[in-house]
Amino acid sequence: MTDSTRNRAHRVSARVRRRRRLATFLAAIVLIAGVVTTVSVLALTRGGEAPVADESEAPATTTPPPAPASDDQTPARQLLASTDDPEACAVSFQGDAVVDAPMLQTQGQLFSGLPVPQRDGFVFAGWYATPEDAAAFAIPSRVNGSEPVACTDQETTLYASWKTPEENAAENARIPILMYHQFTPKPEGEDNWLRGNYAYIGDFDAHMNHIATTGFYLPTWDELSAFIDGRLFLPAHSVIITDDDCDITWLEMGMPVVIEDQLLTTAFCITVDGTGPSPSMYVQQRSHTHNMHSAGANGQGRIVNWTIPEIVADMETSATVLGGVKQVMAYPFGHYNDNAKEGLRQAGYEMARTIEPGYVTIGTDKLALPTIRINYGMGLNALIGLIG
Repeated sequence: MTDSTRNRAHRVSARVRRRRRLATFLAAIVLIAGVVTTVSVLALTRGGEAPVADESEAPATTTPPPAPASDDQTPARQLLASTDDPEACAVSFQGDAVVDAPMLQTQGQLFSGLPVPQRDGFVFAGWYATPEDAAAFAIPSRVNGSEPVACTDQETTLYASWKTPEENAAENARIPILMYHQFTPKPEGEDNWLRGNYAYIGDFDAHMNHIATTGFYLPTWDELSAFIDGRLFLPAHSVIITDDDCDITWLEMGMPVVIEDQLLTTAFCITVDGTGPSPSMYVQQRSHTHNMHSAGANGQGRIVNWTIPEIVADMETSATVLGGVKQVMAYPFGHYNDNAKEGLRQAGYEMARTIEPGYVTIGTDKLALPTIRINYGMGLNALIGLIG
């Protein structure tokens, strides 16, 4: 090991030690919740019924119902009058051609389900905190589901921005979906057949710091879908972060990094392993299938060996473990075919990520999203070469 490598390892080890207690706590939460989830899934898949709580034992509530709304209140205040949640925030929307009604969000949680309005002859270019930011297309001030809700007196307003179709095409945005797997604290890497899968945690730390500090926009999956359709403008300086398998090294080393840097990340989990609830709003868990992350009779993944009904059943079970969420999944081993895509459609999934190298552009097949694979030895310069 060279002196520069030893110095680098020493610097990184300090950050790793700082995260160790957080990582241990996160892993404990996930493992404990995983046991509970596994029992529930076994009951589900074996046809058992969940026990029904005895309503006679539930304590009586003494919370009075919300006060009726006054006719002279604004729509936002009327919306707030319908809830007694002290963290509720009424989000209003303004801008040319915007007709979306206010919606309730939760302060301190990430924005969820923000609308993508439509305007003849224009492409929606996002929501902004001020009209000035919207007019200037100030990307650092663009608001989406990667950012927590912050309100004043339980209200806030977001302002729409628009681009022409020509401006949208001229941006020539090519959105990278980064794919990580396992992590290692060893600068020299692991010595096994999966060596290439293990990103050195020091490199991952540098990658995430670069993304967090150099103005990258982090699209949500809903935004990526609208971008593919040509309905939403995404800046070229965008990136989506994902990890496959929900491996223990992700829980202990990778996850604390993205939580500390507050970076929206998708963890694709094999739900038969007993996936528990995510310990952070910045880590959204999506499906890597329930029990199809194994080879079939021909050595290819089960998803290209099973029938469409079998695929649908597996993905429905996976969604149940993940709280009902579908939206996007990652193909095990990157294997897929027409049957796999049809099974996902019938199960209600809109998007799927492959392991094929490339970038997402307008018109990309939503059930065959390409990726940027991160292998061992890819340092910061390598990442910058791939995503800017």
